Amino acid sequence: MQSPSSVTDPVYSPLDKFILEFDRNVLAVLTGRSHSTRPTPGAGIEETPLDAASRRHIAGLMRVNHAGEISAQALYQGQALMARDRETRDKLRQSADEEIDHLHWCEERLGELGGRTSCLDPLWFLGSLGIGITAGVAGDDWSLGFIEETERQVVDHLQGHLRQLPQADHKTRAILEQMQVDETEHGDKAAAAGARKLPWPVRTAMRLCARVMTRTSYYI
Repeated sequence: MQSPSSVTDPVYSPLDKFILEFDRNVLAVLTGRSHSTRPTPGAGIEETPLDAASRRHIAGLMRVNHAGEISAQALYQGQALMARDRETRDKLRQSADEEIDHLHWCEERLGELGGRTSCLDPLWFLGSLGIGITAGVAGDDWSLGFIEETERQVVDHLQGHLRQLPQADHKTRAILEQMQVDETEHGDKAAAAGARKLPWPVRTAMRLCARVMTRTSYYI
């Protein structure tokens, strides 16, 4: 007689897992099939008139944040694909689902500002997927450590964007502040789950890669 777990938790081959993750990410994320499960922060706030230069700058910032969320999806799912422990895999996928909200919010705000997403999104996705798989192969504790450090850097990055926003742009500020809260929570969850602290050369390399992505995505 089959146990409940054997019925509800089918065993997939590596190829099956790859196909499922491909549909979940490449097709859903890059083609815009993903949808937010939470209302957009600041949705009820009235739009404040902004001059053209301010709108372009804010759109550039949100394009960077959207590209970062594309990367986060690939990173989390690459790690989930290689996770050895089911609980770790579930935590990674839960965080990825919450990041979908961020992706949708950024894209929606970009549309309101008359902006567009980065032309390099597929590149960021594939690169981050490779990093996620590599981190997952290293072990769950290293994988969680990578998440903790990534989220710490993202929180710092969002704080920098908040400082750059015009005081009048309350709609974008509401989005970034909620994203900051969520990212902090994701990092704390990874730490509580047994994340291993990454060596400083790895942390430095992550910052350099993020700098390249942010500076490029702002324009392209």
